[in-house]
Amino acid sequence: MAVKTIQWKNDRVIMLDQRLLPHREVYRSYGDYRQVAEAIRSMVIRGAPAIGVAAAMGVALGALHAPEKSFDRDFERIVAILGKARPTAVNLFWALQRMRAVHSAQRSNGVAAVRQALKAEALKIFRGDILANIMIGEHGAPLLGDAKRIMTHCNAGALATAGYGTALGVLRALKESGKKFEVYVNETRPFLQGARLTAWELMKEKIPATLVTDNMVGYLMQQGLIDAVVVGCDRVAANGDVANKIGTYTVAVLAQRHGIPFYVAGPMSSIDIDCPSGKDIPIEERDGKEVSHIFGKALAPKGMKVFNPAFDVTDHGLVTAIITELGVINPPYKKNIRTYVSD
Repeated sequence: MAVKTIQWKNDRVIMLDQRLLPHREVYRSYGDYRQVAEAIRSMVIRGAPAIGVAAAMGVALGALHAPEKSFDRDFERIVAILGKARPTAVNLFWALQRMRAVHSAQRSNGVAAVRQALKAEALKIFRGDILANIMIGEHGAPLLGDAKRIMTHCNAGALATAGYGTALGVLRALKESGKKFEVYVNETRPFLQGARLTAWELMKEKIPATLVTDNMVGYLMQQGLIDAVVVGCDRVAANGDVANKIGTYTVAVLAQRHGIPFYVAGPMSSIDIDCPSGKDIPIEERDGKEVSHIFGKALAPKGMKVFNPAFDVTDHGLVTAIITELGVINPPYKKNIRTYVSD
């Protein structure tokens, strides 16, 4: 992608403000870890892998400015604040744990060494995410080789990662293999990641795509217009249950009803082996104004009660396969996920 989701430049974190897409491409520059935490919370940056990269860079940024006298105490505060930014995407906590490990390993070498090691680790996480996405694409593309009409939900492209994408990474790899296909893009209410972000990415990549509303999914499948579904993920439990953007469960149920394969693409960092099942995944509930308003304009009557869970959980029995950078995980997930994690 010519447009970069997140970058580290001159000891500052640079993010593309995804709230303004597709109409404006505005980059925000952050010199304070608290600004990075707020950018994650307010969805300047979103998508589980991208959130993990942002959290790691936030820790490195905070460590650069933490006074030596109170460095360890400040480090813990930095990690705690970033850890509260968003609760569902496990990549955030995976990245923070990696940064904690670096702090512990380097602390005896002095504060300066810790600062440089944390910065190096954040950049390693950034580069590793891009490589993982490319490998996800390589493993996933053969699964979709015969599919001519592919549906995706939310945004799991370059904008949701450090680059290339997970679900859209599979589609990019499919295009690079020479296959001809088209994509049906669910708008993804209430934040419209599909309409604003996925559609924007696919147009830039010149991949044929059609935008549809979320409540058209059943009709499209009923009419035989969908051959496969591929989505990203924010957390995969040890038994294969998948947390992803709200509405994913509905798509998966409809896909099974119509005999359509439903694939989940995500890096191994999205697998939470310590989370037994989807029932144990915390579901973030966001501001009701995301539902009652669009771009600041009220749609619902003033005072109307709103419920706005940001994610839902798709039962592992609805998932055809999970595509990772290490390979394709097939059922039974409880056994096979553990094999991949232990390897």
